[in-house]
Amino acid sequence: MEIPIFYILLIFMIIAAIIAVETKYLLSAVICIGAVGFGASIMFLFLRAPDIAITQIVVEVLALIILIRACISRERTFISGPREFFGVVVSVVIIFVIFLAGIRVFETLPDFGTAIFVEAPEAASQTYIVEGLQKTGAANLVASVILDFRAYDTLGEATVLFTAIIGATVILRKKPKKLLEDE
Repeated sequence: MEIPIFYILLIFMIIAAIIAVETKYLLSAVICIGAVGFGASIMFLFLRAPDIAITQIVVEVLALIILIRACISRERTFISGPREFFGVVVSVVIIFVIFLAGIRVFETLPDFGTAIFVEAPEAASQTYIVEGLQKTGAANLVASVILDFRAYDTLGEATVLFTAIIGATVILRKKPKKLLEDE
């Protein structure tokens, strides 16, 4: 991983967070917070943590759906007249940075089908393969990784995903709970 791309993503996330705090429009703030979350998921991909990146993207998308729905119901903003030059330039730069970061991530990934222990012999997967049976006593190494080596990580990811799905379901249902009970 090259450090300059990492710093560019970090600066992008800081700028998006500052815009989210300083803007007077609620919907713009929600979109900037979404940009911070998607920047974090790209950083997780750079750090070779695709499981955390996927969890981040799922939670980010669900949170954005919920927040955008709440913003649209509270704030009616229509774009009319000429757009500000600064806003257009910032938007184009943000999209360009995300595009470059995405290309850079795909360049750093190993070829499809290449085992990670070939690319990185010191990876945790090598420990799982070599010492999995002795440390856990489980003949199924996949189950030993999920339930022994990474149990808390798996539990945390599952909890985050289920909480996000339940929250989205509660907020996005058609009828409120009180109306359902009255029927």
